[in-house]
Amino acid sequence: MNADEILQEVTSQVKICERCNLSKTRKNAVPGTGPSQAEILFIGEGPGHNENESGLPFVGAAGKFLTEMLSAAGYERSAVFITNVVKCRPPDNRDPLPEELEACAGYLDRQIAAINPVIIVTLGRFSMARYFSNVRISEIHGRPKWIDGRLIIPMFHPAAALHQPPLRKTIEQDFSRLPHWISKVKEKLEKDALAKTAIQEEPAEPSDKSKQLPLFG
Repeated sequence: MNADEILQEVTSQVKICERCNLSKTRKNAVPGTGPSQAEILFIGEGPGHNENESGLPFVGAAGKFLTEMLSAAGYERSAVFITNVVKCRPPDNRDPLPEELEACAGYLDRQIAAINPVIIVTLGRFSMARYFSNVRISEIHGRPKWIDGRLIIPMFHPAAALHQPPLRKTIEQDFSRLPHWISKVKEKLEKDALAKTAIQEEPAEPSDKSKQLPLFG
């Protein structure tokens, strides 16, 4: 299957998933949205009330803020892929439980593999924990790290700015550097590709035996 087909299959499976108890309280599962060729993948934590009603990610107040920050950084929301670590709303917006994270992990793994983004932005501590362990988001936000051939950028969840207004400027500053990071990633990929091509085109050294062969038999 190609990337679009894989994403569609994941979407279909998520909508009828019963792997954990969140399926018993959801109204709509929220698989995620965006193009299969997206360069940037955003991973949030879980759907809220508005997402549970619509079946779409980040459509509430936090989603509006996310869209504004993407626009300020020069990106259309339709050009990025947005999803969450859990695809159904935890009751009362509580934190997702370990078994719920585990139940959804396979879906997220398949989405990442299909899209193959050059940058993954984690929004909040639960998505951050997929790549960074035993750290606080306040310590590493906005500090990207290369992991498995991708640049992973941990950021605060946009909702944090709504609950803690002093964080708004920090979050906006982190997002404003997205064009810089995309540029750096592309530079690295181009250098890696050139280096690989140079290695492939380098003539092979003759073996010691071939060097010793006489010119005429």
